Order: sequence, then C-alpha cells, then structure tokens
Amino acid sequence: MLATLVVIALVVQDQAPLRAAPQDSAARQATLWQGEWLEVRGERQGFIQVYDHRRERPGYVRSHQVRVYRLEETSVSRLQAVVEFLKDTSGSEALGIGYAAALLRAAPASQVGPELFDALGTMADRLARRATSNKTNDAALAAHLDVAASYGVKLVSFEREGRTRVCYDGEAFRRVLALGGSPEARVRAALALTRPECIDPAMGPVEAQSLNEWRSTVLEQVDAAKLPAYLANRLHLRRAEVYAALAYQLSRRGEAQRGAKASERSVEELARVLKAELAEEDKPVYAAAAVRVGASRHAVEPAVERPGSGPVLELAQGQPGETCMRLVDAKEPKAVLSERCTYGLVWPGSVRRSAQGSTVTVAVQMLESWTELWVFHQEGGAWVLDTVAPAATEPVLGYVELAGFSPDGSRVLVAREALVEGRVKSSFQLLKRETLMPEKSAERVEDFGSFQRWSSADWRGRTVAVR
Repeated sequence: MLATLVVIALVVQDQAPLRAAPQDSAARQATLWQGEWLEVRGERQGFIQVYDHRRERPGYVRSHQVRVYRLEETSVSRLQAVVEFLKDTSGSEALGIGYAAALLRAAPASQVGPELFDALGTMADRLARRATSNKTNDAALAAHLDVAASYGVKLVSFEREGRTRVCYDGEAFRRVLALGGSPEARVRAALALTRPECIDPAMGPVEAQSLNEWRSTVLEQVDAAKLPAYLANRLHLRRAEVYAALAYQLSRRGEAQRGAKASERSVEELARVLKAELAEEDKPVYAAAAVRVGASRHAVEPAVERPGSGPVLELAQGQPGETCMRLVDAKEPKAVLSERCTYGLVWPGSVRRSAQGSTVTVAVQMLESWTELWVFHQEGGAWVLDTVAPAATEPVLGYVELAGFSPDGSRVLVAREALVEGRVKSSFQLLKRETLMPEKSAERVEDFGSFQRWSSADWRGRTVAVR
C-alpha cells in the first residue's frame, strides 16, 4: 500500500492518539509512535485526516504530532536535513529511520548515495544497542523496534553471557561499502559489520572460521592511511583480533601455513596502533586485542631443533583431534620420561628447554583466546607435568608464556595476561621450578630487575606482553 502514497504524515511524537473523529474526546483508534507513516487524506479542525496502512484503519491525528511531506524531489532537501540531524540523536532512532525511508522514496536514484545508508545503518545499530542495554520493560523502546522492523530493518537477538544481545544485521552498512562513501563512513560500516559481540556464541568452529574470513575481507576494504589516527587505531585493533582468531582456527584444521600468516598479520596490526592516539574508550579494547594476539602468536614460530643430550619433547597424533606429547631422553629415544595427550592446540614452535635440561615447556592453546603453559619438570627422580594457567578464572581471555629461566635453572620466568573482573591484568612472575608457585611478581616488567636480566632475547623479540 505504501507504494501508492504521495503525501504522508510522519509521526514525530510517541503515544500520539489516532482518533475516530477530529476531536480530542473521540475514541482512540490506536496509539502511534515516532517514525510511523500515515497516508494524508485531508485536514479538519486542526487534525490531519489519515489512513494507517499498518493497522488498516482511518482516523485523525493532531497536526502538531506529525510532519507532512510529499514524496517527491521537492522534499528531498528538507528530509536530508532532518536525517542528518537525527543520525546522531540518541533516542530518536525510529524517527530517523522513518525519515530515511521517506527520503529513499522521495529522492531520485541519482541522489541516493552512501551517506544515506551510513545514516540509516548508524541509527539502526544504535537502536540495537539501546535494546541490548535496556534492563526494564520499556514500552517506547519495544514500539520503536516494531517501527524499525516495519521498514525492513532487521534486528537479530541471541543469548550471550547470560543476557539477550540485539544486533543489527548490517544491510545498510553493506551498501555503504558497495557504493563507496567517505573513509570515515567506510570504517564505521566495517567496524559495525565485524563487531565481535554480535557473533552468535552457538556458532560451530567451521562457521566461525568462515565468518572470520569474511570479517577479514570486510576490514580489508578500508584504507587505514586515509583515516584520522584514532579511527585507524580502531581498524587495526579489529584486524588484530580477527587475524588472531583465524590463526587459531586455521591451525586447528591443519592449515599451519595459513595460520602462521594470520598470526603474523595479527602481530603487525597490533604494532601499527599509535598508543598516543588511542581514544579513552579504546584503551580496554587495545588491552583485550593484545591478549588475543598473545594467545595465538606461537602459530608463526617454527619448530626448533635442540641438539645435544637431555630431554626432548616429541609430538604425535592421538585420537582424532588429539595431540600426544612424549618427553624422551635424546640418548635413549625409546625411554619415555613423561607422556600426556590433549585436545588443545599444541604449538611446536613454543617448546623450550632449560640449559640444565631439568625443565621443558610448551604452549597449549585450549580455546581461541586462552593459552596455557605446560611445564615438564623433574621432581625427585621423576618427571612430572604441571599446567600454568593465565589466571585462576573461567577460561575466557588470557595467555601465559615462558619468558626464560634463571641462570641456575631453579626458577621459571613467565608473563601472564588475562581478563579478570572485567579488566585485563598483566603480571611478570618468577616461579619456583619444583612447585611452580610464584616467588616474586610485578605488574610492569620495568619494576622487576631480575626478570629483565634473565628473560631471553627470543622472548623479548616476539612477545606482545611488553608494549
């Protein structure tokens, strides 16, 4: 029915009554919300006579509660001005979407460019965020969501971390990237389309890899060199997060070469971030992205041959998807000192052995953003395996990595970063080899003299913990 409209009344106030007659005392036919369209059929006594096609009923609405427009080229400039104003007006997303829809109808095809779709996507995305953050039964918000849906704006919802997450499907942003647009509009579109909190947690590993490959393609469509520094930082951080996830997913599927390239790219993108230009709200994002990169950075490290006598860690396939680690004596390869199998991703390039041969460590990535340090060490006359986790929390975001050994081999140096109580916390620790209990720790490596002296050059050259 809307295709036949020539003159519309666009509702600009919430809870505007649609009356049965041009009188305030007349029966209320319906309650109207900002952003809704009505077909104009006349005017009487300060009321606009309209027909509501959504509800299929006629009625009257007060003239000050609507704005009347002809859906033709003469209205384009007026509609554009309002859309531009409402684009950044929080709480008026449904109204802005209604105006954008009217502009799409009124403007000739030659005047419909990426700017309009940038505004439409921005408002739809902000409406989804409002719906996610809302903790009460807000009738106005529910009505605004219905208004947006009536114009074809698709919002999807799913359970994430114990709450309902509402996300915009991003159709308008896809059009921005397809049509061109300013560098700022393109980065807004790319960041909105690749938002990590809008990934369905129920997605399987194959789907997740395909999604991240698509996310990387979207992010590559934006030229960081044309952006202000703070926006370029956001692009680099998102790319770092996506490529770190791909490094794990590709390596998990046996595509080690592609996984190594993704890991290398994630480290490069993190290094391109200008810390002095980080916006205040982006600092926690930077810390979280660094942890994700740190969790997968071993993908780029080649396996190192360790000649000479002493224990050697051999890797072999176990059950499907399982890796078995066997610690053997280099002089007697058939003598197994210790053995353990895991479904985690064992990084061959992370294997390190102390000079005395009393400790062998390896990084094992258990989840996409959670990497542990597994330590084979001598206890008495036997070899035992202990696990050093990033933190004593639920495995969500964190990594721990070997930084070196003390000269006498009695201490193990580790760097840890993990999300604890909503904040990324870093620590540099000196662990006793026998118990792997912390003997000394510091939040900054600069405050830990012995750590700086004993940490290996190999670790200092590769780690993202010191940034």
